[in-house]
Amino acid sequence: MNSRAPGILAVGRVKFFRRHRGEVTFSAFSPDGQTLLTASEDGCVYGWKTQSGHLLWKLGGHTGPVKFCRFSPDGRLFASTSGDCTIRLWDVAEAKCLQILKGHQRSVETVSFSPDCKQLASGGWDKRVTLWEVQSGQMLRHLAGHRDSIQSSDFAPNSDCLATGSWDSTIHIWDLRAGTPAISHQELKGHTGNISCLCYSAAGLLASGSWDKTIHIWKPSTRSPLVQLKGHITWVKSIAFSPDGLQLASAGYSKMVKVWDCNTGKCIETLKGALDVAHTCAFTPDGKLLVSGAAD
Repeated sequence: MNSRAPGILAVGRVKFFRRHRGEVTFSAFSPDGQTLLTASEDGCVYGWKTQSGHLLWKLGGHTGPVKFCRFSPDGRLFASTSGDCTIRLWDVAEAKCLQILKGHQRSVETVSFSPDCKQLASGGWDKRVTLWEVQSGQMLRHLAGHRDSIQSSDFAPNSDCLATGSWDSTIHIWDLRAGTPAISHQELKGHTGNISCLCYSAAGLLASGSWDKTIHIWKPSTRSPLVQLKGHITWVKSIAFSPDGLQLASAGYSKMVKVWDCNTGKCIETLKGALDVAHTCAFTPDGKLLVSGAAD
């Protein structure tokens, strides 16, 4: 999907990445936009050349479905989570596993790198958030407070805070600054279903998508959403801010991806390029391309 004018996205040439043997659960672009990472229920992580669609690698190792994947902000590493209760840290240049992080008792559903690439946060069905040191793979601490499975996470742009979303329908904002007791200093309420996805903008706004079919955009210093986005007919599976923070893309558990104006809350485009359930969406770093991963 290419930009045809400021604020408007057009459905252009659609490229398909067809080598998966299971549903695509998540996708992520490298910081330079040259590589697309996809996670699949077939237990593998795939790397693709964005422009050509050429398969760079198919990495096995997980013994369960891969639930989530994410590049580090510097593009040197990526992490994958799985139903096998582990997180794997991978080296991008050599396409090899560097570390296997163990400590969760149930499926790991989300992982996030801090902006400085020094810490990793993970969460899953054991209801706790775990912080890890990236370089050593050492577990740093657990953050307890959610009453149900943790399904989503994202670090604030300044690394001071971590947002996590849960099946308990709440968002917790954790204060990670040195010397703080690492307790949830804010609990954002307003959704009536699982918080399936979270995303910070570069300016520090937080977007949350839920099984209640809505998206909220928050200013984390307040407890009320700035904008509520309504229009999905099924639960919201994935959200992504455009690099300039003016637009938000959302994939629902349906055959469409929506693009919203963050200021007005209006849907400015509905993209119907997926052949099956659209599981995930992401902008390239230059904001010119949007990708959706589907169950087919």
